Amino acid sequence: MLKIEHIGIAVKNIQQSNDLFTKLFGKAPYKLEKVESEAVSTSFFMLGENKIELLEATDVNSPIAKFIEKKGEGIHHIAFEVSDIRSEMKRLQGEGFTLLSEEPKKGADNKLICFLHPKGTNGVLIELCQEIKAVDK
Repeated sequence: MLKIEHIGIAVKNIQQSNDLFTKLFGKAPYKLEKVESEAVSTSFFMLGENKIELLEATDVNSPIAKFIEKKGEGIHHIAFEVSDIRSEMKRLQGEGFTLLSEEPKKGADNKLICFLHPKGTNGVLIELCQEIKAVDK
């Protein structure tokens, strides 16, 4: 793993949360994006080399909606950048981690993503992400 790519925060209302975090950080999000496959609306804030992703459910049955119903708003996941997501997924499976998908999915911010089950990571949802290159599309 190369670095922390971003920290994901589950929110009930992305517009209100964008306003709040804009005041907190002193700058607006640099990107707003819907990810239909994950049933979320996202926004990204850049703080130096660090990113914060806000996630709002677009469907009552989405993972974000279920998370907020169970735990409330707050930190949802930590994402780590990897150079080769498929080889990292294979390595982690070999180490006994449970992946939440067999293949990487297209995520927000031009990334391929895969999540590790939090039961095997001390309750922390871990996301692997790799920048999508022309050959990955």
